[in-house]
Amino acid sequence: MRIAAVGDIHLGQDGSGSFAPVVRGLAGQADVLLLAGDLTRLGVVEEARVVAAEVADARLPVIAVLGNHDCHGDAEAEITAILADAGVTVLEASGAVLDIGGCRLGVAGVKGFGGGFAGASLSDFGEPLMKAFVRHTKEISTGLRGALEALDCDIRVALTHYAPIPETLIGERAEIYPFLGSYHLAEAIDAAGADLALHGHAHAGSERGSTAGGVPVRNVARPVIGKPCALYEISMPTIRGRESAAAFGPGSAADLVARSAS
Repeated sequence: MRIAAVGDIHLGQDGSGSFAPVVRGLAGQADVLLLAGDLTRLGVVEEARVVAAEVADARLPVIAVLGNHDCHGDAEAEITAILADAGVTVLEASGAVLDIGGCRLGVAGVKGFGGGFAGASLSDFGEPLMKAFVRHTKEISTGLRGALEALDCDIRVALTHYAPIPETLIGERAEIYPFLGSYHLAEAIDAAGADLALHGHAHAGSERGSTAGGVPVRNVARPVIGKPCALYEISMPTIRGRESAAAFGPGSAADLVARSAS
């Protein structure tokens, strides 16, 4: 099973023709394309139409979550509808299951939100706005866990825009970590028994990390992967139940192999 993934493509109205060749090149190279948010620059419907046109002729399933840029114009519903009309499955506290060669791939997604990480996280104490900020993060994380647990599948993937762990933020300024992700997302990923987590958002971050529970996490923001798209090969030699992770590439169960998806 081959998962193509990228986030933070940031297509503007001048982006026509820039991403479609990448999508076309995935035919025969990947089984699904996952988009980890920030598909647009300013979150306006005109940009969403550009994104939709770039993926409309995809010859593989396309699954996406929105990012903070996609929410900037307060047009999330319109953007979601435009992408859906182009055949993209847009997730928010929801999931999708694909049958790929007899193996069921389940993807659950949320945009995510900030809040920080263990030892340096925001608390739901004090001013109403601070409590609302943290409450929003917790609600989104609960939605991710529920969507992951509801998947009837063999391999379970969490797709977010915001980061679930700090390791994939290394390279960003530590001062902004609370605005790049939240450990509540990682707790949801571990609790639901995911096999892989993909996110974007942190342009200056690092690609590889794992949750406290050992789930591989990959930052697929385009500036991080340094290529139009990352391709992760996943194999599952034996299905031993939810207590074990899938095997990623030819290495160990916690090792993913990424190669250029040009």
